[in-house]
Amino acid sequence: MTLALDGGFTDPPRQSAIAFRSLLQAMARPGRIEELPRLSPPAPLSPAAAAVVLVLADTTTPLHLAPSHDTTALRAWLTFHTGAPLCGPEQAVLALGRWSALQPVTRFPIGQPDYPDRSTTLIVETDRLDSEGPRLSGPGILGSAWLSLPETEAFQANRALFPMGFDCILTCGDRVAALPRSTRVEAA
Repeated sequence: MTLALDGGFTDPPRQSAIAFRSLLQAMARPGRIEELPRLSPPAPLSPAAAAVVLVLADTTTPLHLAPSHDTTALRAWLTFHTGAPLCGPEQAVLALGRWSALQPVTRFPIGQPDYPDRSTTLIVETDRLDSEGPRLSGPGILGSAWLSLPETEAFQANRALFPMGFDCILTCGDRVAALPRSTRVEAA
């Protein structure tokens, strides 16, 4: 059993810098899969999702836990390592969980026309993360990229809202990829 004190960065300055840079690379190049430092967070949190939360969340970042991830051990771990206030979906800056548990994604803030940055970033835990699946195009992608996604339609609908909409960070094991709202998604 992982205690609240365990499982975070063992060398915080170095590991958080590596994780942050990898996450930036993933966001700047949609479809690109990056590896993150291997952590040992409490179940059901993957090492990659743990690293993402540790570099993005702090005491000013409202975090929503989907039912798939809303456990006593994970709440304690997140509180100790980030101090992020836990909240409902309507207030979330970050939302964490499996795709099915985050549904409907339309309940999360998508920003406003004059403040599109006031939206939620979804951190989605997946069973598979590889360069197969729907075709991606748009900013940061030279030509095309492909990425396994939990579904296609929700990401197409999200793109139609641009510049508003949610950004998505996909994690699996110690790997991460990102799908910003500016990315066009076409069925495979």
